[in-house]
Amino acid sequence: MTTPSSSLPTRRRLLLAAGAATLLAACDRTPKPSFKSVDITGAEYARRLRLPDADGHPRSLDEFKGKVVVVFFGYTQCPDVCPTTLQQLVETKRLLGPQGDKLQGLFVTVDPARDTPEILKAYTGAFDPTFIALRGNDDEVAQAAKEFKIFYRKVDGATPQGYTIDHTAASYVIDPQGRPRLYVRHGMTAADLAADIKLLLEQKG
Repeated sequence: MTTPSSSLPTRRRLLLAAGAATLLAACDRTPKPSFKSVDITGAEYARRLRLPDADGHPRSLDEFKGKVVVVFFGYTQCPDVCPTTLQQLVETKRLLGPQGDKLQGLFVTVDPARDTPEILKAYTGAFDPTFIALRGNDDEVAQAAKEFKIFYRKVDGATPQGYTIDHTAASYVIDPQGRPRLYVRHGMTAADLAADIKLLLEQKG
């Protein structure tokens, strides 16, 4: 019959083994990167995006694996937020230096009625010829916005074509594995965004 005193060495061995396993796990744990943006690693949204580009070709996030993708929803007649965001992305790409070709900008219009393919192509191309503009019909845009938790609302103007659109001013960053990782608030500096993108490019898996 086993007594409590005779089983004590076994318990000690189990406790020591468990402690050693915990220490090994702690040593193997990769430190979590410290991002300037909001870390949304593991998010179940902002995972799917499939819309035609300005040439009518279907595009999706899957084709950009190996690159860091910055997704921004806006419209070409936006007076301030959209042009400043795209200009910030241009500066971010410059700051990345040789890694700049690993950055892909995607601009999704929330105003397909006025943002024709020709206008969109000229607009994004004026900032950077590698940036891609995406344009769907009203239902497709609404579905994409829902997936990315983007708010937008038409605000009537003095004329039927003179309306503006209130919309979420933030961007999403997708890592080289195609996973949503960062939520970038409007106004973040290009230097901070470049630093975050470098961290993502340095990560393995």
